[in-house]
Amino acid sequence: MTKLSRKLQTQKRHRRLRRFLIGSEARPRLSVFRSNNHIYAQVIDDNAQKTICSASTVDKELKGASDKLSSNCDSSSQVGKLLAKRAIKQGIKQVIFDRGGNLYHGRVKALAEAARDAGLKF
Repeated sequence: MTKLSRKLQTQKRHRRLRRFLIGSEARPRLSVFRSNNHIYAQVIDDNAQKTICSASTVDKELKGASDKLSSNCDSSSQVGKLLAKRAIKQGIKQVIFDRGGNLYHGRVKALAEAARDAGLKF
């Protein structure tokens, strides 16, 4: 039996999760993508196939605040707060959390908890 690479394990988990996570207009999907250097999050309405709002560590608004934004939990929580602020501004209060096949730990958990603290419900 061969062991799958970590990337393939994540992709397999994501495909399995996406069968049940479908964002609607009333409750869109908060999707998280985590790379080695950055973290990206977006709120998506799957029925309309439209991204409502997004935030990431490469965002100009966050880059201006700090020169050293990278792959750590502090940066992820800043992205979560910014995303929640933008979503609430668009009139979205409830979302479905899609962790993108990643484990709910570390940077993904920091982003989710910061978004919850900023006012999003999931």
